[in-house]
Amino acid sequence: MNTRSIRKDFPLLSRRINGKSIIYLDSSATSLKPQPVIDAVNSYYTRCTANVFRGIYTLSEEATCGYEDARRAVAEFIHGHSEEIVFTRNTSESLNLIAYSWLPDHVKQGDNVITTIMEHHSNFVPWQQMRKKYGYEFRIIKITPDGMLDLKDIERKVTKKTKLFAVTAVSNVLGTTNPVSKIIAMVRSINPSCFIVIDAAQAVPHMPVDVGAWGADAVAFSSHKMFGPSGIGVLWVRKNSLESMRPFQFGGDMIKEVHEMETVFNDIPHKFEAGTPYIEGAFGLHAAIRYIQKIGIENICEHEKHITRYAYTKLMKVPNLTVYGPKDIAHRAGIIAFRIGGVHPHDVAQLLDEDNICMRVGYHCAMPLHEFLHISPTVRVSFHIYNDTDDIDALVEGLWKVNKVFGI
Repeated sequence: MNTRSIRKDFPLLSRRINGKSIIYLDSSATSLKPQPVIDAVNSYYTRCTANVFRGIYTLSEEATCGYEDARRAVAEFIHGHSEEIVFTRNTSESLNLIAYSWLPDHVKQGDNVITTIMEHHSNFVPWQQMRKKYGYEFRIIKITPDGMLDLKDIERKVTKKTKLFAVTAVSNVLGTTNPVSKIIAMVRSINPSCFIVIDAAQAVPHMPVDVGAWGADAVAFSSHKMFGPSGIGVLWVRKNSLESMRPFQFGGDMIKEVHEMETVFNDIPHKFEAGTPYIEGAFGLHAAIRYIQKIGIENICEHEKHITRYAYTKLMKVPNLTVYGPKDIAHRAGIIAFRIGGVHPHDVAQLLDEDNICMRVGYHCAMPLHEFLHISPTVRVSFHIYNDTDDIDALVEGLWKVNKVFGI
């Protein structure tokens, strides 16, 4: 992959701060945006600013076509059907939609809902909090010492009373790539009727995803992690389940008829998209998918494996540095979390920021995982197609400087 050529597509990378280039190593938080995506968002404002589904004039029809074209593009990208694609604000809202629209009609006291200790808060807190209202048992799958999901714990904890099983495809801290199809098959073998939810926020932007082949009931992800705009997310739900779910919110366009005492709701997926949607975000998301398809998701995946392998090897040579997660790169995505000696991660980040090295520090919205590992906040670096080995070399040089400055 010609990273140098690809970097030219991302305007932010041409910026210099204090005369230095930007080294962006925080794509798990949000990805940078290529020029075609920026242009697509601008095209909505400059060519067809109008509301969707509400007008029969040309601008509104063009906006509606663009919005629905984006839905079809998303469906094709993940091998689903367009009527199964609900646009939300982000992955968090997608998962909350399941919690509010599916869960109430399917759980009761005596049932259990399961998630894992490696989850982002968005795939942990909704199930944790809903137990207070519905009285089900909340169970948590643990991980092995090497950062892999404990499959034996799944066999122990999934039962005929398990109504929902939620798991991430890729840990946003450990970088662990979970064997989603295998996990789903295991759960189904114990309880065929269990509703299975996949947080694919860290998977869809980086590797091929086929929701049908996975065998899940619902899959959630965000535009902003896959080169698209912030503010638009995706929830895919199997058609039969989506049709039976209650609306998440009420308002314009999610209805067919409203009478004084009764309302007839719209067909799926519009039943779940109340009010004016983020139209320009859909335009941008569509452009992001086209951009990924032009490069090839398989090529992106291979490039990130190369960068991750290079980074892992280099980081392991830095004194006083501890990396968390799988040692086998085959089980790791382009995410590496670590600590360096007794230096607080904020100090590490501040020192490296002097060289415009952008990375995240903290609990990464995964505090239960850090508590399980008995560690305080970590430093996290994450990669995408605009990263190359020069970026990793700059990171490693900065970490050697941390050791020198703090005398460890």
